[in-house]
Amino acid sequence: MQGTGGFLRPEEIVRQLNIRKDMQVADFGCGAGYFTITLAKLADQGKVYAFDVLEQALESVRSRAKLQGLFNIETKRCNLELIGSSGLLDNSVDLVLLANILFQSNKKIDIIKEAKRILKKGGEMVIIDWLPNQSMGPPKDLIVLPEVVKKMAQDEGLVFKKDFPVDVYHWGIIFTK
Repeated sequence: MQGTGGFLRPEEIVRQLNIRKDMQVADFGCGAGYFTITLAKLADQGKVYAFDVLEQALESVRSRAKLQGLFNIETKRCNLELIGSSGLLDNSVDLVLLANILFQSNKKIDIIKEAKRILKKGGEMVIIDWLPNQSMGPPKDLIVLPEVVKKMAQDEGLVFKKDFPVDVYHWGIIFTK
C-alpha cells in the first residue's frame, strides 16, 4: 500500500461511504490519488475532482488513472485554503473527502468553508485525520482533534452525521450539508 504509508486502506474506507455510480466527488488534498482512483472506479458514470497544491501529486493521479483506464477524473492544482480556489460551482458535488489534509494547514476553517461551498444540499463531507498520541504520523502540535473539527464544521452549519472506523491511526467523521 504505497503512498498511504500502509495505514489507510482506501477501498475499505470508501466502501463505507455509499458512493453511487453517478456521483460528483471532490478529493481535497488528493496526494498521489489513492482515494481518487478508488472513488473514480465506483462513481464511474460521474466525476471525481482531484485537488492538490503539488503538481507532482496530480501528475501521479493522471498517470495512475490512465494506466487503469479511468477517464472520469479531473485534476486541478490549487490552494484549498482560498475560498473559490477549486473552481467548482457552489452546490455542485455530492461528496467532498478531506483525508489527512487538515493537519497540514493553519487555515483549516477555510478548507472546510471551500468544501461546504461546493457541496450540494444533502451532500456529505467526509473528514479523516490522525488520531493523537501515535508513535508515528505528524508532530503532536499538528494533530487536529476530532472534537475541534466537529465544532468547526457545525459552526459552519454542517450537520454531524456519524463517526466511522478508519484504522488505529486515524479518525473519521461524516457531516451533511
